[in-house]
This record gives sequence, structure tokens and C-alpha cells, in this order.
Amino acid sequence: MSDGPAARRTAVVIGGGMTGMLAAAVLARHADVTVVERDHLPDGPAPRKGLPQARHAHILWSGGVKALEELLPGVVGLLVARGARTARIMTDLVSKAPSGQWFRRFQHSRHTNLLCSRDLLDAVVRERVLEDPRIALRSGTEALSLEGDADRVAGVRVRSADGTEVLAADLVVDAGGRAGRAPVWLRELGLPPVTERTVDAGVAYASRLYRAPGTTAEGFPVVNVQADPRQAPGRGGVLVPVEGGRWLVTLSGTRGGEPTADLDAFLDFARSLPHPVIGELLAEAEPLGDVVTTRSTANKRRYYEKAARWPDGFAVLGDAVAGYNPVYGHGLSASALAVLAMRRVLERQPLTAPGTARRIQRAAARPVESAWSLAVGQDVFYPGAQEQPPTRLERALAAFVDRAVDAGSRNPRALRVLLDVMSMEAPPSRLLMPDMLALVYLGRKKPPLDGVPLTEQERKAVLGTAPFGGEV
Repeated sequence: MSDGPAARRTAVVIGGGMTGMLAAAVLARHADVTVVERDHLPDGPAPRKGLPQARHAHILWSGGVKALEELLPGVVGLLVARGARTARIMTDLVSKAPSGQWFRRFQHSRHTNLLCSRDLLDAVVRERVLEDPRIALRSGTEALSLEGDADRVAGVRVRSADGTEVLAADLVVDAGGRAGRAPVWLRELGLPPVTERTVDAGVAYASRLYRAPGTTAEGFPVVNVQADPRQAPGRGGVLVPVEGGRWLVTLSGTRGGEPTADLDAFLDFARSLPHPVIGELLAEAEPLGDVVTTRSTANKRRYYEKAARWPDGFAVLGDAVAGYNPVYGHGLSASALAVLAMRRVLERQPLTAPGTARRIQRAAARPVESAWSLAVGQDVFYPGAQEQPPTRLERALAAFVDRAVDAGSRNPRALRVLLDVMSMEAPPSRLLMPDMLALVYLGRKKPPLDGVPLTEQERKAVLGTAPFGGEV
């Protein structure tokens, strides 16, 4: 349902990152939109101060790719034209599971990843969104507080180089990221505290760009060595081919096994993973620039959808609702799916109708819950991740997921179901459906691989030799 030209409304989006821009695109169908962003955003694909995690590897899973394309038709093609690449999962992915086995690279994949740097992804989305004359960007502007009361938010107070002012709005959307201050703002309006949960595996990240060696710049697979949360410290790494003939390599380690910014130690750390394949691949690659590190990686969720009271005119989306350990790569997809959920709410009822904001919050919680379950289901097993040890139910579910992963690594039908869940095209409960249970416990499975499933052509592209062993 559109509010129509005679009832043109106003909306303010806090945050000019991926979630904020997608939200602005949706809201522009119903209102004149102002995007408030504290940073001065770059004109093209370049780093910005308020998004340090952009320097690490990002993979947009197929559920997120589909949501992005539905929200901004044609944007995936624009990204590919600028150097991004769509890759088939698992065909174009070499992956070692946390439980130790290598996934077979089954053909005929129906799932895709979008591979590129976060800088390029943000730049193309930002350029596309800001083409809309109904959307205005206020960069270098900080949101200070909400205006209104416990029943309805009426705008947001902001501060820029020109001073402080109030931007009136029929709907305010907080897409300000992990550092979002919505819990404080809601308390200032007289609302009770929002329930929060944190699961912190203590993961640190270190990333570095490389020029792809040999003839690997075109079509080389993602290489992913996942950490085992039951063998602390957990160490893992991922090599992602990105635009410009480069590899973006991100290494991770939990408490007691963290990577550092030491240039000389980066390669040694890559070789120390549960399999040394990433380190071996990097031996012939040319490093580009320094190592960048991050330690702010805790899973943190705010249960806004369960609040006893919720004001009209206000919604929270993206990392401001839940931030995840980046190793699972679901943050961007969850955000795009949450914005898509908001769009569906606004198609059914006017932006200003009583209860619309609460319906947006509850609809957005569904993809958040899926991403949260996938991340926390693994991270609770790291020492110190939470005050209480994993429950009996959490242990039982994790044991089942290990069985499902093993089935997926050796049976193409099981893999398709597993990827429906991992790609956020189906909820985690899909793994418990009768057909998947039959595949996990009774289905025929090929024997486990005994080495890295790189093809002969891929091996030769790096060194002209085949140093890694294994089969496809």
C-alpha cells in the first residue's frame, strides 16, 4: 500500500551504510527520506572511518543476493560490471567444515555468493539509492536523541557543523550499526529497558590484500578453512577473490590464538590453521598493504520485537538489532532480508498507521533469528563465550548439525538443504524436516575426501604444480 502523493510523508534513516541505504530505498516509495550519517561518505569505493570491519572479507549469501536484487533491481549486474563476481556454492567454494571434513564441490548448484570488497558493494548500492530525488543525504551529521514520547516518536535531534536541529519525521529508522544508541534513547522516552544477549567467542580478525598469483585472477574459488569451536583456541581463515585481480584474506582466532598485525606472522598464522592450504596459496602471492585487525566481534542481540511497549514512528534494523561474529558471513544478508520484511509491511498498511512500527520490528526479527541461531549455535562452545556453559539442548543440536554437515559434504541432496539454511533462504528448522532427517541418518553418502578439493587447473594456476593433494 502506498501513502500516495496527496499524503506525502517524511522519514529519517539514521546511518548511511548498507542497511540504511536499503531502508531509504524502501521508504522513498512512501515518504521523502533524509539519511543522517555521522561520517563523510566517500564518492567511490573507499574505506570510511565508521566502518572498520569493511577491511575484512565479506560474502553475501544467496538469500541476501536475492533480497538485494529485489530491493534494487539490476544492482547485482551493476556490481558485476564494476568487478564483482557471482560464484556458485559449493561449486566455486573450497571449504573445510568445523568438524573437519572437506565439502565435495558438487555441480549444478542453485545457490550463489556475491564476491567483492565491502567498499565496492557499499559504493554501488549508495550510488544507486542516492539517484532517487526523494532521498537526501546529510553526511557529517550525528543523531543525538529521539523527539517525541513513549507513545510516538516524532523525529530526531541531530548535530552537524552548522549546529543542532530537530528533523521531524513520521517514521525514524535506526540503522546506525553495532554502536546504535536506541536502548538509551528509548529509556529517555520513559520506556523500559530492552532485553539483550551477548555471546562473545573472543574472536580477533586480521586481514590483508594480495595480488592474485599466476593466472588465478579469474574464476578462482573461495577457500575457507573453518575453526572448530570444540578445540580452543579456534583458528580459521578465508581467501576471497575480489575485484581488481586481488585476494582478500581474513584470518581469525579465539582467545589464546588471536592473529596480530605483524606482517611476518600473517603467513605463519595461515599455515597454522586446521589445514595449511591458505598459507600455501599465499606463498606465491604479492602482499598489498598492511595487515588490518579487529577485535569487536561479539554476537550481540537486542530483542526489540519482544518489548512490552513500543512507540509508533520508530524502528530499528540491521546491526543495531543484532551483530554477529563475522566469520559466518550472515550480517549483510540478514540486514537485506530485514529491509525486505519492512517493505512487505509497508505494502500492506500506511507508514503512519498505528502499530506499523511494531509490525516492522517483528517482521525484521525473523531473518535476525535465523542468522543468530546459525552464529550462536557454534560460538557458545568457545570457552568464556557466555556466563553459563552450553545447555544439554544446545549440545544435542550442535551434534545434529555436525551430522547434517557431514551428510552435506558427501550427499548432494543433503547439501542443497544445508545450503538453503546457510544461505538464509530457509530457516534453521528446515534441517529437522523428515526428508533431511532421512538424508542425515539413512541417505547414501560418498566417502569423505582425503585432501583439498582444488581442481588440477586451479592448482596449476597458482604454481604450475599440484602441491595440495585431494580430489574433487
